Amino acid sequence: MKTSKVYSEQELRYLKMLSRQYPTVKAAGTEVINLQAIMNLPKGTEFFISDVHGEYEAFLHILNSCSGVIRYTLDELFGDTLSRGKIEELATLIYYPKEKTDQILRRTEDQEEWFRLTLHRLVAVCRVVSTPYTRSKVRKALPQDFEYIIGELLNTPASEKDKHDYYENIIATVIRTGLARDLIAALAQVIKRLAVDHMHVVGDIFDRGPRADVIMDSLTKFHSLDIQWGNHDILWMGAASGSRTLVATVLTNSMRYNNLEVVETGYGISLRPLSVFANDVYKDTDVHCFHVKLEESGSDSFSEKDMLLSARMNKAITVILFKLEGQKIMRHPEYGMNDRLLLDKIDYKNRCITIDGITYPLEDTDFPTVDPADPYALTPEEESVIDQLTASFEHSEKLQRHVRFLYSKGSIYTIYNGNLLLHGCIPMTEDGELLKFNLDGKERSGKELFDYLDAAARQAYYLKRGTLERRIGMDILWFLWAGRNSPIFGRDRMTTFERRLIKDESAWKEPKNAYYKLYEDPEVCNALLKEFGLQGEHCHIINGHIPVKAGKGESPIKGGGKLIVIDGGFCKAYQHTSGIAGYTLIYDSYGYRIVEHQPFAGRKAAIEGNLDIASASRQFERLEKRQKIADTDTGRRLFEQSEDLMALLQAFKDGVVTENHKE
Repeated sequence: MKTSKVYSEQELRYLKMLSRQYPTVKAAGTEVINLQAIMNLPKGTEFFISDVHGEYEAFLHILNSCSGVIRYTLDELFGDTLSRGKIEELATLIYYPKEKTDQILRRTEDQEEWFRLTLHRLVAVCRVVSTPYTRSKVRKALPQDFEYIIGELLNTPASEKDKHDYYENIIATVIRTGLARDLIAALAQVIKRLAVDHMHVVGDIFDRGPRADVIMDSLTKFHSLDIQWGNHDILWMGAASGSRTLVATVLTNSMRYNNLEVVETGYGISLRPLSVFANDVYKDTDVHCFHVKLEESGSDSFSEKDMLLSARMNKAITVILFKLEGQKIMRHPEYGMNDRLLLDKIDYKNRCITIDGITYPLEDTDFPTVDPADPYALTPEEESVIDQLTASFEHSEKLQRHVRFLYSKGSIYTIYNGNLLLHGCIPMTEDGELLKFNLDGKERSGKELFDYLDAAARQAYYLKRGTLERRIGMDILWFLWAGRNSPIFGRDRMTTFERRLIKDESAWKEPKNAYYKLYEDPEVCNALLKEFGLQGEHCHIINGHIPVKAGKGESPIKGGGKLIVIDGGFCKAYQHTSGIAGYTLIYDSYGYRIVEHQPFAGRKAAIEGNLDIASASRQFERLEKRQKIADTDTGRRLFEQSEDLMALLQAFKDGVVTENHKE
């Protein structure tokens, strides 16, 4: 039999493989119909968040509220029928169903009627948030224990006369059997699951706030997300990979801000080797420059003895850090950071140091482990301490699990539905050119630089321990954390030494890369998008990292709307700079909304007083027409699958692939 098409050997091999999954004309045709139907559904809601910095209570509340999406839905649905107080109570019930149910029932006389009304309302909300999805996708989102019941409630409108008794009987039976509490929790879970289709975490999950590990636990359970590594994430990834320098950095940061709970309680890492060493070697030294910042941690329970030990430990690990960083800089002259070699510049006699031609008095020069003749060499005791600490990071099961998740879901940048997501910057020169970096014997910039750094960051974790390639990867992780103008750090220098030992704050300056000035220009943003293969009116760069000073009138929207910065100060330590408590971004089928958040009063206040995070939402870009799945990256993949299935149908008709009708 002649066919109307000539098939190559490769095409036939692929189509025959595809026919194993779709063995008949009917099976292939049905799937084409299904894919075409999905492509015509509205695009799902994307949610963007960045720089949460361990503030787990605020993060979990934002996650529970879907950054205001749920409250917006409640206002649209019940704004004309329920009071503001009732809507706030219903919102809190969805955010914290078990705790809020208990609180309400303690003051409710007719509990059966409350259950009935509440279940009706939650089913109504569930219907609204499920409308953009196929029944199949909604069914997959339902908790197994209540899959049948919720499915029936969603697909049986109570307003239909013929089904009214059936619907009401389901709810009455649920209440009578004592399952109403559990069904409320299940419906709340489904609402939160369907309100946001995909989440983007634009970096910096770790540091400053108390429990980044709690945030990581919640992220591992989220149904669909990607992560763009921030500089603080890279720091912990490097520590987990076995980088002694980044282990020392994690500990200096955590001690400086009295934030050891995540290290010791969260990840079970013992600091005893450091405390024993510090109490012995630094017991008679001046440690006033190394006292922890209690005002930022909110703790006032430290005794004088505790504070002294913390300062000694902080000084001990900071000196180790300066030495290890110096070793890295000398090992990699291509990083261009020789000016950051400072231990060998200390004038011990005059208690000062000269940096960039300026001489500064030093607050402390009492470093018993520093040999002026070989200042970057660790003592045997320091070697032992940092090796033991590094082993603890490498053997923390929970940390390793979280870091594997960061690697599996994360990258230095992501391109998603026409947007370029990155944490820090695309390094540029002052005259607007892409900044070139000489790494691994080759000059790289722009997308090529990002791709190289992403691959190197992975080899730090996945390649065999002890190999040169793994060591180079770990050095790259440190470069990403602190390297001059690195894409994730984005500054000329990190002045840890100056901030610890020099009182003159003019020495603390960390000049930002030119990117942070140039991104105000729409033409620059368009050129950067083009570098990453993106063009079009609705393409954007979405950034974190540098807090927007909203309190001083700065806008998070840059470059004529082509770039959005969503770091608004989630971390309490940054809120005095930003004037707010963070931005989130919502991209739904209608367009883009930026949401500005005020500080969170805490989980307890939220539950007891229905205190949501005060937020202001504004749409800054509306699409000409409602976007469908067909217009997204997923839609393009579905279209390709549909085209492949159409080719399979043709191959069946041409007789070059045989149908397999199973008995």
